Amino acid sequence: MGGDNAPGEIVKGAVDAVTERKDITVCLTGQKDVIEKELSKYTYKIEQIEIVDAPEVIETGEPPVNAIRKKKNSSLVVGLNLVKNGEADGFVSAGSSGAVLVGGQVIVGRVKGVERPPLAPLIPTEKGVSLLIDCGANVHLVQFAQMGSLYMKYVMGIENPRVAIVNIGVEEEKGNTLVKETFPLLKECKNINFIGSIEAREIPHGGADVIVCEAFVGNVILKLYEGVGATMMTMVKKGLMSNLRSKIGALLIKPALKSTLKSFDASQYGGAPLLGLKGLVVKTHGSSKAKEVKNSIIQCISFKENEISDKIKGCLAPEETEA
Repeated sequence: MGGDNAPGEIVKGAVDAVTERKDITVCLTGQKDVIEKELSKYTYKIEQIEIVDAPEVIETGEPPVNAIRKKKNSSLVVGLNLVKNGEADGFVSAGSSGAVLVGGQVIVGRVKGVERPPLAPLIPTEKGVSLLIDCGANVHLVQFAQMGSLYMKYVMGIENPRVAIVNIGVEEEKGNTLVKETFPLLKECKNINFIGSIEAREIPHGGADVIVCEAFVGNVILKLYEGVGATMMTMVKKGLMSNLRSKIGALLIKPALKSTLKSFDASQYGGAPLLGLKGLVVKTHGSSKAKEVKNSIIQCISFKENEISDKIKGCLAPEETEA
C-alpha cells in the first residue's frame, strides 16, 4: 500500500513478476478488497499470487517508530513479520523509507555483529553498475564495504569487487575527518579489494564496484545522479526533435540510442536491499512503477539463492557461525 503509485503499479509489478518467473509466489499484503480490484484487471496463475489482508496504511509523513509500533496491521508490518516468521523469503516495499529501515531492524532483526544495516542501491555506470552504500561512522563504513563486496560478488557476479571511498581527491591525506579516519581501516581490511579514494566524477565511469560514503554524501550523489540522468534524456530528445534534419537523424540512431539509454535506466536493477538483516528486505523508490517493482521481486531470488544473509553472518560473526 506504500508508494506514490500504490496500489496499481505495485500489483502490476507483482503480476509481471509471476508472469516472468513461474517458480515464485508473491504475497500481496494490504487492503484485500482494493488489491482484489486491481488484480481483476490482469490474467495470471491464481496460485502464484496470495493476498494477506492488512487494513492499516502507514502514511509517508508518519514518524517511523510510532507507525511500526501502533499500526501492527499495516501492509508493511504484516509483510516484515512474514519474513521474520519464515513464511516469506523476502519483502519489497515502495513505502516510507524510515518505516522500512526501522521495521527491518526491529521486526526482522540484525545479523549479530552488524552495527547498522545499510540501504544499498545499484547505480548504472559506463561499465555496468556500482553499489552505493552509505552510513555515518567509520566502523559502519568498514562493515558496509564488507557487506557490499559480498553482494556484488554473489548477486552481481563480480569476482573481486573494487571498493572505494568517496573523496575530494585521490590522495590519502585528503578528505574530511570521517574519510581520514576510515581510509586506513579500509586499507587494513583483508577481505575486501580496497582501491582507495574515488572522486564523484569517476563514479559514472565505473571507477569502483562498491562505493562507500557517509549518509549525507550518498543521498546527494544518488539524487544528483537521478536529476542529471533525467535532464540529459530530456535535452537529447529536445535536440533530436529541433528540426527536420535532426528528426531524420533521430530515426537512424533510435535503436542504438534506445539500447544505450536502457543501460542507464536504474529501474531495471530493482531496489536497494537492506544489508545485514536476518532476512531479506528491499526498498524501492517511492515513485516506482511496475517495472522496478517487478525487478525488485526478481532481485530477491538471486539474493536468496546465494544466501547473502548467511554469507554476511559468516563474514562479520564467524565465531557464531562456527558455534
